[in-house]
Amino acid sequence: MLGLLAMLLVGVLAITAALAAHRTTAVDGRPLTTLPFQSGWRPREHALSRFHARYYPLTLLFLAFDVEMLYMYPWATVVAAEGTSAVVEMFAFLAVLMVGVLWAWREGALRWT
Repeated sequence: MLGLLAMLLVGVLAITAALAAHRTTAVDGRPLTTLPFQSGWRPREHALSRFHARYYPLTLLFLAFDVEMLYMYPWATVVAAEGTSAVVEMFAFLAVLMVGVLWAWREGALRWT
């Protein structure tokens, strides 16, 4: 029970400290004279504008490599203990990701010009 009360006290103190830091560093409601977006330049388009469809294959290619690295590190730490089944599972996973890479290659995501 004492630990729970201590954690509650730490939480309340952290929230109070965050609110106090906000009050001391916040802008006092007057409008900014320069925009913080793009070093003060006025944006040419809306922040929620759509992206061109040619970026989607490149995005999927990035995700394929990103997800691969996300799962390769934990796999590398346990592959010796797990044995052959872990190696087979990783190659199956990489085969699924390779399908995405080949699709992006076919769509032209690897052409930079």
